[in-house]
Amino acid sequence: MKGPQNSHAEAVLLEARQLGRVDLQTQATLLSPTDFSLRAGERLALIGASGSGKSVLLRTLALLDAPSSGEVLWRGEAVAAPLIPHFRSRVCYLAQRAALVEGSVMVNVQLPFTLKHNRQYRFDADTATRLLTLAGKPRSFLDKAGTDLSGGEAQLVALVRALLLAPQVMLLDEPTSALDPQSVAAVETLVMNWLDESPNDRAFLWITHDHAQAQRTSTRTLTMHQGALQQ
Repeated sequence: MKGPQNSHAEAVLLEARQLGRVDLQTQATLLSPTDFSLRAGERLALIGASGSGKSVLLRTLALLDAPSSGEVLWRGEAVAAPLIPHFRSRVCYLAQRAALVEGSVMVNVQLPFTLKHNRQYRFDADTATRLLTLAGKPRSFLDKAGTDLSGGEAQLVALVRALLLAPQVMLLDEPTSALDPQSVAAVETLVMNWLDESPNDRAFLWITHDHAQAQRTSTRTLTMHQGALQQ
C-alpha cells in the first residue's frame, strides 16, 4: 500500500470517501455517507449520544465491518481486500472491553506476532516490559494469568499488545469507559507516549463520553448525531 509521493498527500494517513453502512435486514442507515480524513499528528476525540453511530464509524474505518458504500484509503490508496490484514496492523482498533486468550499476559501480548500476516514484525520483550512499566506494572506482570486480571489490567494488556506492532493509527472505542481512575490514567499515558514517540507519522481517533478526557487528550473534537459525522 504505497501512497502518493507528494508530501501533502502523505500527511493524510487514513481517509474515508462517502463511507456508509446500512443494516442489511432492516435497511436502516447506521452510518450516513461520510467523508473523513486523519492526518499525521492529529489527536481527535469523537463524542455523541449512545447509539449515534460512533462505534459503527470506527469499526467501518478499521474494516472490521464491511461498508455498504464508499471506500477507506490508507495513505492515499484504497485498501483492497487482500491487504486488509496488513492494514489492520497499521490501523489498530481498540474495543471498549479487552478480548484476551487463555494463558499469561506474555502469551497475550505475543499473540499478534504468531499470525502469518504479521510475520515481518518481531516481538520485543524489552519493549513490552517498558510499556508495562510506563503503565505502572512490574516485569512480573507478564507472568500473571489473564483470567486473574481486573478489567483495567486486561485493557492495559490489550493496548500494549496493539502498541507492540507500532501502528500508525489508533482507533480507540471508549477504552476507558468502565475503568477506575488509575487505569484511565495508565491508558492515557500509554497512548500519548505512543503518539509522542513519532508525532509526524501517527494519529488517533478516540471515542469518549468524558468531555474532560477529550480536552486532556485531543486537539479537536468531532460529534456524531444519528449516524452522521459532524465536523
